[in-house]
Amino acid sequence: MKGDRQHDAAAAMRVPMITIDGPTASGKGTVAQRVAQALGWHLLDSGALYRLCALAALRAGVDLDDTAALARLAATLPVRFVADGVELDGHDVTAAIRDEAVGNAASRIAVQPALRAALLGLQRGFRRPPGLVADGRDMGTVVFPDATLKVFLVASTESRAKRRYKQLIEKGFSANLADLLRDLGERDERDAKRAVAPLRPAEGAVMIDSTHLDIDQTVAEVLGAYRDCCSRMRR
Repeated sequence: MKGDRQHDAAAAMRVPMITIDGPTASGKGTVAQRVAQALGWHLLDSGALYRLCALAALRAGVDLDDTAALARLAATLPVRFVADGVELDGHDVTAAIRDEAVGNAASRIAVQPALRAALLGLQRGFRRPPGLVADGRDMGTVVFPDATLKVFLVASTESRAKRRYKQLIEKGFSANLADLLRDLGERDERDAKRAVAPLRPAEGAVMIDSTHLDIDQTVAEVLGAYRDCCSRMRR
């Protein structure tokens, strides 16, 4: 049994993958989705997992400071990524997890070591052939340190706030640009200073600044970096 698990783990590590980390609203989710589509690979939106935990906790009335209860909830999270969305216990929650209240709750609970440990195995289980694109904040540093390509996607706080504002308005949510700018700044500081898996570029990560790039250009940068990486590996 132990040998089977080791064989499965070794096989998973041979599956090619790209990690795309970065701060909130840097565009990493959309970029990861588009890169996965271009390559025909699987997708892991790790940020969605924390948002899903937050949503499930809010709906169940679980205290966001109750570490043990949150870890139990995370360990049995019935999540499934589908085309252009995500399901929780068979229900489409694609829009619900993007609510700002859910995002803020996710940022709060993401610092809890027990919760992160409960989600680690779940996240690594998404790595299967033909490949995986995973986006988040610690994909390249903690979850998949052996990734084929690690990308750290950044953008100015102002441009990220404008993108999030546009995204929320288009989806029918109310939003205030000044509030979003303040919230992003606070979340960036919290993510960068947290004791567990702080937001930072992974060793050897390719830095891409998308402040002045559109989605197509950013996707092209990531795909180009992957081709370069594969070329170096073949030499």
